[in-house]
Order: sequence, then structure tokens, then C-alpha cells
Amino acid sequence: MADDSSTPFEAGQTGLIVTVPEAEAAVRKWRERFDPSAEAGVPAHVTVLFPFLAESRVDALVHTALAEVIAGHEVFDVRFEKCGRLPGVLYLVPEPDTRLRRLTEAVVERWPEAPPYGGRFADIVPHLTVAQGQEAALMEEMEDDLHRRLPVTSRVTSVELMVHDGAAWRPRASFPLGR
Repeated sequence: MADDSSTPFEAGQTGLIVTVPEAEAAVRKWRERFDPSAEAGVPAHVTVLFPFLAESRVDALVHTALAEVIAGHEVFDVRFEKCGRLPGVLYLVPEPDTRLRRLTEAVVERWPEAPPYGGRFADIVPHLTVAQGQEAALMEEMEDDLHRRLPVTSRVTSVELMVHDGAAWRPRASFPLGR
């Protein structure tokens, strides 16, 4: 259940993301209009795990364990050259996506009680959401615009812990990749 009708998020929810500031110029105008997470304060990103643990469970031990899990992965580059679609979602495709998948798998292995997207989907599909719930013609318009703005390359150096405070998402901690 959401806090109110204007947001699909609940106070105390947490998520782990890889921010992609290099993509902001390409996606901002569409995300601000058609991605609820952008309206709630989340920058352009690829989700590592959502939802993660309830904020009340994210203590010093969880921070230490997250730091260890994330540090076990080396810094890497990811490139966004094309768009993809899931039902009702337009997104940028990260290539390669193997290391992003491995980050998700590692966190889920440590916290199996927090499956990606609450267990609603069987496959992990790393992606940078641009828009949700729009008609096909508008999605095509967005996709045409995005193709003119791509490619975008980003260096992944950390995973961010975000917490929803009931009104917006706020960064809580950053966990660097690599030892």
C-alpha cells in the first residue's frame, strides 16, 4: 500500500541502485513526466534490488554486510546504446549487463528474504527506466528521441542505499565496489 494516491512507494522502503548521472541529459525530460521514481527524487539509475529490507532492519550489521558484498565486485563500465521494453515500461538497455546481474544475485544470496521486485518477476533484467504506463505511440516518440541522445557510457563505482521517507527517496549510504 502506498502512503497516498500520488506515490506507489511506502515510507520505510529501501532500495539499492547504481546511479547513472551520465544518462540524465538524455532521459530527464521523459523520466520527470513518466517515471514515478524520478518524481519521488530518484536519479537516473539501474536498480540492484528493490525492495530491499525495511528501513527498521537496516542497522550497522546490515551496512557492514552490504559493504562486504558490494566490495567483492570490481568497478566496471556500462554502455547504453538502445532502448528496450517490458510490458508498460520503456528503458535503456545496459550493455553488458552481466555485472549488474551479479550485483543483484550477490545481494539476494545474502538476503534471500528480499527477492527482486518482491518476487513478482522470475528473471533479473537490469535496466534504466525512462517511462511507465504510456501508450505505444508515445513510447515510440520517446524512443526516437532517446536514440538521438545515445550512446551513454557510465563507470559503476558504487551502489547507493535509498530510503523512502514517506514523501521522497533520500540517499542513505554509498557502498564502493572493489576492495
